[in-house]
Amino acid sequence: MDALQEQFQGWLSGHGWPPITETQWNQLETYYRVLVDWNERMNLTGITERELVYEKHFYDSLTLGFHVNMKEVKRMADIGSGAGFPGIPLAIMFPHFQLTIVDSLNKRIVFLNHLVQELGLTGVSCIHGRAEEVARKPEHRDQYDLVTARAVARLNVLNEFCLPFVRPGGTFAAMKGTDPQEEIVEAKRSLQVLQATFTADHALKLPVEQSERHIIVMSKKGSTPKAYPRKPGTPLKTPIV
Repeated sequence: MDALQEQFQGWLSGHGWPPITETQWNQLETYYRVLVDWNERMNLTGITERELVYEKHFYDSLTLGFHVNMKEVKRMADIGSGAGFPGIPLAIMFPHFQLTIVDSLNKRIVFLNHLVQELGLTGVSCIHGRAEEVARKPEHRDQYDLVTARAVARLNVLNEFCLPFVRPGGTFAAMKGTDPQEEIVEAKRSLQVLQATFTADHALKLPVEQSERHIIVMSKKGSTPKAYPRKPGTPLKTPIV
């Protein structure tokens, strides 16, 4: 274990996490190498230094596990996952659950399928499609224990993208940067319409950079109304307010 890995282990141990296994270390290192390699051919991330990838991508993704009991999650969906965050780091650390990744850009799905194969993750499926269309399919609608999205859109738009995937009694966790209070207020109506309630806003800071992060947790109370999600593009153009 090198100095960065020791530091990374310390960040997680501070939250009561068990030691990272050799398999998981190998998967994280492979993830880093594949990410940097593919990033030379397609724009996946502006962050390529190993120390920053571990802090701003891997650790940042895993902070969701500080506030959601991942052991109780059987099915998780990551909407607009981009280069696989937060879904893939969570799948490395919690290989027991089934992960579905949805992204609208096919070349990202090609990258993710390659990555999943390289990492040897068997419980991950990657779907090319718009969230508004995928959430209309019976096998995805109201089906997931946990749904997440990291820095995809404003919360009132994100709710319409993501809440239709969450089963009644399940959780939607939106991962945000700076203070989201304005967005939370703005999103009240969309929560009502989409049968969900606000549970918590967990504030945290990245360990080295000390930049602010928020995990906004919402609970799904009932099935998604038939009218939602609306046609692709509509939530962005005319958000629920």
